[in-house]
Amino acid sequence: MHRAMRGLIQEVLTRISTEGLPGKHHFFITFDTMHPDVEIADWLSDRYPGEMTIVIQHWFDNLTVTDEGFSITLNFGDSPEPLYIPFDAIRTFVDPSVEFGLRFENQEDDGEEEDDEEAPMQEMAEPEEDAPKKGDAQVVSLDSFRKS
Repeated sequence: MHRAMRGLIQEVLTRISTEGLPGKHHFFITFDTMHPDVEIADWLSDRYPGEMTIVIQHWFDNLTVTDEGFSITLNFGDSPEPLYIPFDAIRTFVDPSVEFGLRFENQEDDGEEEDDEEAPMQEMAEPEEDAPKKGDAQVVSLDSFRKS
């Protein structure tokens, strides 16, 4: 299931790389900065040891998507920085403009050894129930979109 959801992220980012962001869409992507294949500036990994959330919204450049991950240049205080994020380093992917979110549990958090496909995927809480704190992304339950 994780592989399929990461494939969805790959598809969305591929479309954004060719067509740009439609309407008010924007993405919050939280990823594991300690993942061995993540490539970020040393000062960013020092500032965000463990995980970091990026926002793809108003300005981004050089978005390139592969089967393994994506690279992008983002602006950090008027300083453009290139990043490479493998899909399996992603912990959350949220588009608050349509109240959609995915969360990936990693094996270290569970303390159990499972295959990636068998790791549970948690549904997100309704925004009304869990109002986000400043800097947190809004997430939603997929139940409201399911047909009975």
